[in-house]
Amino acid sequence: MTHPWLAQYPAGVPAEIDASSYASLVALMADSFRRHASLPAYHFMGRAISFEQVDRLSRTLAAWLQSQGLVRGDRVAIMMLNIPQYPVAVAAILRAGFVVVNVNPLYTPRELEHQLKDSGAKAIFVLEMFAATLQQVIASVPTKKVIVASMGDMLGFFKGVLVNHVVRKRRKMVPPFQLPQAVAFNDAVSRGRSLKFTEAALGPDDIAVLQYTGGTTGVSKGAVLLHRNLVANLLQAEAWYQPALKKIPPGEQIVTVCALPLYHIFGFNTNMMLGLRMGGCNILIANPRDFPGVLKELSKHRFHSFPAVNTLFNSLAHHPDFSSVDWSSLKISVGGGMAVQQATAKLWLEKTGCPICEGYGLSETSPSVSCNPVDATAWTGTIGLPMPGTVMKIIDDDGRDVPQGDPGEIAVKGPQVMAGYWQRPDETAKVMTADGFFRTGDIGVMDELGYFRIVDRKKDMILVSGFNVYPNEVEDVITSMPGVLECAAVGIPDAKAGEAVKVVIVRKDPAVTEAAVRAYCEAHLTGYKRPKLIEFRNELPKSAVGKILRRELRG
Repeated sequence: MTHPWLAQYPAGVPAEIDASSYASLVALMADSFRRHASLPAYHFMGRAISFEQVDRLSRTLAAWLQSQGLVRGDRVAIMMLNIPQYPVAVAAILRAGFVVVNVNPLYTPRELEHQLKDSGAKAIFVLEMFAATLQQVIASVPTKKVIVASMGDMLGFFKGVLVNHVVRKRRKMVPPFQLPQAVAFNDAVSRGRSLKFTEAALGPDDIAVLQYTGGTTGVSKGAVLLHRNLVANLLQAEAWYQPALKKIPPGEQIVTVCALPLYHIFGFNTNMMLGLRMGGCNILIANPRDFPGVLKELSKHRFHSFPAVNTLFNSLAHHPDFSSVDWSSLKISVGGGMAVQQATAKLWLEKTGCPICEGYGLSETSPSVSCNPVDATAWTGTIGLPMPGTVMKIIDDDGRDVPQGDPGEIAVKGPQVMAGYWQRPDETAKVMTADGFFRTGDIGVMDELGYFRIVDRKKDMILVSGFNVYPNEVEDVITSMPGVLECAAVGIPDAKAGEAVKVVIVRKDPAVTEAAVRAYCEAHLTGYKRPKLIEFRNELPKSAVGKILRRELRG
């Protein structure tokens, strides 16, 4: 099998990485803590937290966790926003020899109960504003050790008390809850100081993280990510970033905006773990949907890197406060999680001078699979080239390679691919080919240079009178129409054609009418791709990471 993409790699980016250079994620973390001890690892609410503090606090917390009757390999859940306690808890769990289970803090009790039962989590770190949700299910899950964090825990005594007062009393963000057995985060740290910590002897094949898929294809499943999977993906991403990092003045610490939720694999590895690896500082954004708040925080910093999803880039670029931020140091904007739309990419480049570099990944791949070269000067409309050490191909339903340029399912092989789904060998078998490739469920094509382009998810494809319609294409056209803020396209049953296209549009200009949209589509889309049904809404349903939930629009 030829790998045409290697010829497109920027100078200095290797074809392979050596994932065996670290025995585990813990070994990689220890190396980073040692090398970058004095540097700030996180900025949060005006306070800097150094690598040395994360090292010390996580070690102490790990000692406390080890005293709680947990055994090596036990799962420990984290249900928090982007606050400094998150990376401390992650480091503590891994160092103690346990497995991280990332939990979406916006989960309903039903969703939380499923994940805690499915993972068998013995303990959970929960931010107090979500503790009431946990209270509703605590009696029916195996999770008996509860550590409750407060927003101000790591802000120092006076500021911490003030922040907690505002969150609890003034903004009333903490619903009443009763978890009598719970231990406060700072109390657990305090108790750990007098306890002995035993460094866990971890290897590359130990489980590091159970990363639950969004459940868009049915019940939410835990992707088993081994230490070697995450180490490999960090080294792949670090190698890929090099051309952009060279643009940062020598000796200047790389600063990254962390608006992606850390419980999502994109934020977990691309922000938290990659920042740790590179000795970078993450600006923690607890609520990325508060656009004025995000821009106010960013106006206080010089930053170089901004990973985000299309919806966040789009919303910020359209916000009236956008110009209050100094974007001149931004060297890399990484788009992932969903397709980056041309209109968004164009506006972002105009306003920041930094093109959105689109990448691609999944929970099952730790996450990064491919990315556009970070020295690209414009948006390409592709998901780029396979990362170092990664092989991608296009296959048909029977697992056979399709001719170059023909659409088919994207399949991936590389050191970042998961070990399988947690306790679901049947589901694992469905997504792995006989020759060890992971079936992504995404339909794509590869061009002659080795660039891949997604045409859609298998399940989202709309079949109109026997013709394939890919929602991404319809959405891309409509969002390029002046006055349109966002758009989603879905298939709906149609007696005549089998399926028809329905679009749901969010306007920024009331002059965008149904007639105007139809005329625009007539000019830009062939007949069977044009929407039969057009609906206007004030907002589109989105997952916590900002991905548009098409399935909720089909009704």
